[in-house]
Amino acid sequence: MNITFLGHSSFYIKINETHIIIDPFITGNPLASHINIDELKSDYILLTHAHQDHVLDVEVLAKKTGATIISNYEIVMHYATKKLKGHPLNHGGTFKTDDFSVKFVNAVHTSSFADGTNGGAPGGFVLTSEKKSLYISGDTALTFDMQLIPLTTKLTAAILPIGDNFTMGVDDAILASDFIKCNKIIGCHYNTFPFIVIDTEEAKNKFSKANKDLVLLKIGESLTI
Repeated sequence: MNITFLGHSSFYIKINETHIIIDPFITGNPLASHINIDELKSDYILLTHAHQDHVLDVEVLAKKTGATIISNYEIVMHYATKKLKGHPLNHGGTFKTDDFSVKFVNAVHTSSFADGTNGGAPGGFVLTSEKKSLYISGDTALTFDMQLIPLTTKLTAAILPIGDNFTMGVDDAILASDFIKCNKIIGCHYNTFPFIVIDTEEAKNKFSKANKDLVLLKIGESLTI
């Protein structure tokens, strides 16, 4: 499972020959100006919720690639009116292909489109392929529901927001890593906007003191788990 950071909370995941994009917010992010969305392949687009900083580039990518949008019912139905393919999930449900499975899990946040349209309930995903599992929390506060994940899944890594203000911050992300029993954390949702600017060195030091690994990828940088 190869994971590339596209900025903010956007990730590009390659599993065998399958390409997955998470929460595409690229063209509206000046920090990701070097990412060319026309070069991105996409078989599936996973959306945690409907806020613009997670869905801005969905329509362009889905129309260009024919990708299937996977999200909650309200989001998938929203894009269905635009003639885009989708598969709706609700919390606890799992979508399966030959290459991967993805389970929709709880998140504590809000969800609405930029025009105020209802975006359904927010969520996260547990993505599993070839004995590797990745938790993509989406925008969320720390929640005890995270403790349910390791009851059924041994995580290889997790993507957690660390920017505070709109989501949990660094200290709660460390607690979240305890809840999910995963010490390899990929940080996201930080430094994109003034409200979520953090001291990244301090964040890494806090994780290190807790005997955990905080991975802060540069935009365009990849890692394989």
